[in-house]
Amino acid sequence: MNKITAAITAIGSYVPDFVLSNQVLETLVDTNDEWITTRTGIKERRLLKEEGKGTSYLAIKAAQNLLEKANLDPKEIDLVIMATATPDMPVASTGVYVATEIGATNAFAFDLQAACSSFLYGMSTASAYIASGKYKKVLLIGADKMSSIIDYTDRATCIIFGDGAGAVLFEPNTEGLGLQDEILKSDGIGREFLKIEAGGSILPPSEETVKNKQHFVFQDGKTVFKYAVSGMADVSEKIMERNNLTHDDVNWLVAHQANRRIIDATSNRMGLDESKVLINIQKYGNTTSATLPLLLSDFENQLKKGDNIIFAAFGGGFTWGAIYLKWAYTK
Repeated sequence: MNKITAAITAIGSYVPDFVLSNQVLETLVDTNDEWITTRTGIKERRLLKEEGKGTSYLAIKAAQNLLEKANLDPKEIDLVIMATATPDMPVASTGVYVATEIGATNAFAFDLQAACSSFLYGMSTASAYIASGKYKKVLLIGADKMSSIIDYTDRATCIIFGDGAGAVLFEPNTEGLGLQDEILKSDGIGREFLKIEAGGSILPPSEETVKNKQHFVFQDGKTVFKYAVSGMADVSEKIMERNNLTHDDVNWLVAHQANRRIIDATSNRMGLDESKVLINIQKYGNTTSATLPLLLSDFENQLKKGDNIIFAAFGGGFTWGAIYLKWAYTK
């Protein structure tokens, strides 16, 4: 019997309508379009502005887009993995609610949180469930409403992040396509450099934490940048070496869209031509768990069956990694 691998067979996505451009940010904080573009590659980002709507809304929309495109009955889904750093609320799993709302009534669901690496870790998790032979259809959703945890008077963070969601369906494959290899890493040294100080069990919410703006994202940009450049580039190069892939063998780099300079450093280490590097950071900014599936959605028509794709991400904590996947269909 041929080995079972986990292949992506469908994609869906959703971004909100509201566009926050660099020009608008110029009116909010001391910055300008040239400064933002030069340092990050971002021109605009999407924000979910509707009152009372959270990450689940984005995730449901992306999942429904996938179901419609794939003509898939949600009752066929066995498992929903919700990759997010911004759940709707503590304790109650956002993924469970999303599964119910899309009609995946036969699926079990859970949330997976590894900051900006959440979707990458989710790919590994989904693959393991499929390869076990126990499950046939695993829906992996990456979604974040980053605007809910950003201080729009802090120019270090408000220029970077946006809201969005993407979803992929993993199914068994016996043609040798799908997920081939992975290198996943983590290091608790990153705990202090990218975080939200309050709201957890160490520092519960209080009048003082709200007043001190401790419920917003704090990022030591220089330190995170340094670790991200070396971390993403190292694992991307290593996964190529381990699978005897040259720069000619790799068709696409699907890298976390945090900063254009980090993406460039990774692709340069891999020896890839610019034409093989998928980029949409200029449109969405850093959507955290959603960047990788949004790339797949935006460029789905260019992906061909058998293409060698390297996924790479780096997130708070620190978490990072690379995955080698063979694309399973031509649209």
